[in-house]
Formats: sequence, C-alpha cells, structure tokens
Amino acid sequence: MRTLIYKRTHPGDPDSKTGVFGNHDCMGSVRAWEFDAVIGIGGVGQEPKSHGIAGKLTWIGIGPEKILSDPNRANSRGPRVRFHHFWYRGEGGPLLREKYPALASRMYDRNVRVLKHAPWTAGGHRVHKIAALDRDVRRILRLGMAAPPSSRPNEGDVRDTSSKCRPKSRGVCTT
Repeated sequence: MRTLIYKRTHPGDPDSKTGVFGNHDCMGSVRAWEFDAVIGIGGVGQEPKSHGIAGKLTWIGIGPEKILSDPNRANSRGPRVRFHHFWYRGEGGPLLREKYPALASRMYDRNVRVLKHAPWTAGGHRVHKIAALDRDVRRILRLGMAAPPSSRPNEGDVRDTSSKCRPKSRGVCTT
C-alpha cells in the first residue's frame, strides 16, 4: 500500500471531526500525489511541541477520495481528501519512538518532512531497517482499518480558507 507519511507542525488539518485533509490547504500539492493511505505524525520542533503533538502518531487516513477543487477556493494548491477509514488522535496519539521506533528513526533521525513509502518486496534478502520500517507502517495501517470513514464535507468545510499553512521546503523522500 503506497503510504504518504508526513510531519505535522500544528492541528487543524485534517479536520478532526470531518476527516477532510486540506481544509486549510496544508501539504498543498502533496495531497495530489498518488497514495493509498496517509500517516500524519507530529514533528519535533517548537511549534508541534506547543500544540502537544510532537513525536506522536496523530492521524491515519486509508482509502483516499480526492475532492475536486472548488472555484471559490482560488488559492488552493491541491485537492481536499477524505478517507474510507479515518483515525484521529491528535495530541492524544501514541509516541512514535515508543510504539513505532523504526518509523520514528526514519523520520526524525534523518529530518525527513515527507516520505512516500511502499512495502519493500524485492527478492529474498531484506535489509533489517527496511523490514522494521515496513512492520511499523503495517501496524499503523491495521490500526486505521478499524476506523470509520471521513464525513462528507459540509458547506463550511468547502469554503474555509481563513487560515492557510505555510509551504515547507524540507526534504521529500521515497522508499
């Protein structure tokens, strides 16, 4: 399953109630990438610390449904996305280093902002770190599979562009 994994700096996108990713245009054009699931984790800088999400698994979305841009959202950098399964814990999420250490190491030790992960399936020889990362991602996705779907966005969700995310320019990786 192609999984987009990214570090969050603040709450609010996705919307914790509706499960709509992009309601404040966070992660802009990255939302237009091809993926089957999204894992949102808290970054470790001052802003995520101030919001109580630093180093935590904050949300999971599985089975994306991209919502076409609305002409009233002229400044939108990408589609909004809702999910067949949406799991949200925000500041109540588990610490990545404790529960999913291989993913924490990959994202935090190398200061990766966005990672597009696909399970490594090459021949019989698997590198231990890649196998551990695959295992952590699978465990997280299993957690998300039990969650209900995102809600359909209402009119307020469609037009809410009052606060926008600032674009980030740090590392994008693929595995």
